[in-house]
Amino acid sequence: MSLLWERLAGTQPVPPLWVVVVSGLAALGVVLDVRGWHLARNAITIAHEGGHALVSVLSGRRLEGIRLHSDTSGETVSRGRGSGPGMVLTAFAGYVTPPLLGAGAAVLLDFHHVTVLLWAFLLLLLAAFVMMRNAFGLLVAVVVGGAVFGVTAYGTALIQSLFSYGVAWFLLFGGLRPVIELARSRRRDRRRRRGQVSDADQLARLTGVSSGVWVCLFALVAVIAIVVGARLLVPGTVHVPHAFG
Repeated sequence: MSLLWERLAGTQPVPPLWVVVVSGLAALGVVLDVRGWHLARNAITIAHEGGHALVSVLSGRRLEGIRLHSDTSGETVSRGRGSGPGMVLTAFAGYVTPPLLGAGAAVLLDFHHVTVLLWAFLLLLLAAFVMMRNAFGLLVAVVVGGAVFGVTAYGTALIQSLFSYGVAWFLLFGGLRPVIELARSRRRDRRRRRGQVSDADQLARLTGVSSGVWVCLFALVAVIAIVVGARLLVPGTVHVPHAFG
């Protein structure tokens, strides 16, 4: 335990600039690629539904569980009052959780706590696994958790840095894309099919504020998180040699 604590409390060396750049470009490529995004979006869905679940518990609601579906959608079921601040916060938490997690990861990396970040990811995934209530959700949690555990337990310092920065960038970029998709779907099809209600629609019903306003708030949080996260992840000063003496 003392060795584990020393490892967690200690800091890791600052990675070279290419690690930050390569991991960021790789994460952006996954988010922009259609096939890559379809697979990787499940991790964003875990964060999204985990945000709903956490806030529902903190607001005094009784959490029933989380389900993930093969189309990358998900649902979180909780019991309690159908209105009020707790329900509003629970509905709002989903879309903002992935980018906020990305910004939080950037803070830890700015303090050179790569190991702490990896263990934090493992604990969050373990909590998600416990809350899953369907086979596909359990499978996704196991696969993602297994990847994080493999890097944490067996990866070299360089691999851990690449992975940690990549995940931070992915949460930042991947947190914005679902909001863009939500806005596009609203413009493309104003008439919702029965039973298909987004978080923005639910917030509009709870507060009386237009669902479009909530979509804008989701986007604002995601953009701010990207700006703050990028500022923390990218070194502040890059020394460029002078071309002339």
